[in-house]
Amino acid sequence: MLHHPMGATLRLKHAESALRRAVLPVLSEQGLTFEQWQVLAALREQPGLRMTDLAELAVLPAASLTRHVDHLVEHALVIRRIDPADKRRAVVALSGLGEQLAARVHDIEAAVAEDLDVPASRS
Repeated sequence: MLHHPMGATLRLKHAESALRRAVLPVLSEQGLTFEQWQVLAALREQPGLRMTDLAELAVLPAASLTRHVDHLVEHALVIRRIDPADKRRAVVALSGLGEQLAARVHDIEAAVAEDLDVPASRS
């Protein structure tokens, strides 16, 4: 591996690449993509999000979010309900199964963050 200073963009891309390599085996077992993990991770951090807020937190285009959430609903990993505060909107949260998977992948993510000397989420 090259040993010279890297800018923030390259450091972030290297960290993302390491994370993808670590979590993809578990995600593949479940038939999930890294982008769907981003949705699960966001919902683990903040349950009960509206779709627009979820897209922002998961760093995914709103146009593709519905497809990802539909897939996660089909796999019983998330629950989508009408927002009681605004019946025109939906809110999304992890199911029990989704919480278990998110915790498992989060542990892998935390180990990668430790290896990279990057602060990880405490949740």
